[in-house]
Amino acid sequence: MLRTLTASRLALIVTAVCTAVALSACGSYKSSDTVTLTAAAALAPAAGTAPGLHVSGNHLVNAHGARVVLHGVDRSGSEYACVQGWGLFDGPVNQAAVNAMKTWDINAVRVPLNEACWNGESYVSSKYRGASYRAAVEAFVSLLNRNGLVVILDLHWTDGAYSRPGGCSSARAVCQKPMPDTAESVPFWRSVAGVFKHNDSVIFDLFNEPYPENAPGATETEAWHCWLHGGHCTGIPYSVAGMQTLVNTVRAVGAKNVIMLGGLGYASDLTEWLTDKPADPDHNLAASWHAYNFSGCHVSSCWNSQVAPVLKKVPLIAGEIGENDCADRYIDPLMAWLDARSASYLAWAWNADFGCGPGPGLIINYKGKATNYGAGYKAHLVSLR
Repeated sequence: MLRTLTASRLALIVTAVCTAVALSACGSYKSSDTVTLTAAAALAPAAGTAPGLHVSGNHLVNAHGARVVLHGVDRSGSEYACVQGWGLFDGPVNQAAVNAMKTWDINAVRVPLNEACWNGESYVSSKYRGASYRAAVEAFVSLLNRNGLVVILDLHWTDGAYSRPGGCSSARAVCQKPMPDTAESVPFWRSVAGVFKHNDSVIFDLFNEPYPENAPGATETEAWHCWLHGGHCTGIPYSVAGMQTLVNTVRAVGAKNVIMLGGLGYASDLTEWLTDKPADPDHNLAASWHAYNFSGCHVSSCWNSQVAPVLKKVPLIAGEIGENDCADRYIDPLMAWLDARSASYLAWAWNADFGCGPGPGLIINYKGKATNYGAGYKAHLVSLR
């Protein structure tokens, strides 16, 4: 659907993509890496050539009812650069950068977001919050869609004071919190859903990695109740927005987009996902699962007992997979297991400054040169041709 843009709105979108006169909007890299987005490109239909998706049984399907399996990468940066006050993205988000991604035979990109930057909270630098941030995200989504890539928008960093040993106690959206906060995540999803409700090539991942079971005094049963219903959860000082509230928020603005929901244990635990699945009038929910060699459910016996029952009922999207040993010994059998069940997966992360171990990072530069870990992932995707 072609939307009418005011001159000021168009200027924001054009400026937000990597033009030679607005490098600060695109992270820290050289002008030789930039391209100019023309006004005609900025006005292109948001869905572009990427398939519109919906849920049919336990599969994602396109508008013609054909099954779609997502294989992609996580493009980190838009969750932290803005709130840290130095940019909107970490690295280039131009056509050349997308071309490099596509050489890996991906069809999806997951983009983590920061609610304080999107909502325009006052503690974020004025250069990187509100309209500037939203226009940059919209422009990047449009660019990815025009290149045939489905986009997953993930609420990654949120507000909410929460203290735990070794963790981040700031009330600001500068780190991962155990659950989304009612005060800012509800308006965040109301706004995001309103912007992208006519674009079925965009999937909404409601909250990156819930972990309410780690809060002081919380039990597993209480944590799943918190996950679904929110409110005043054990050990979490702020008011929590449960998954049912966020689903309702998205649907209330008329957005029928596919919604992803990660379980407990940093999205590794799906034990009660089917029992506590929120009600959705559009029946367009998918399970989000994160699988690393160091995560809770990291062995095949757990995949078979916890994950397999879920993917028999709803689409499964492993929104993050990876390993921290600069190798592919873990992801290779994991991908084979997911392939055998037509499940989708995206690897963390397409960031050249992460390092293959601590990141884990797939690449060492934005031309797509792979780390050892990334080389294993790329080789597997290419083998699926």
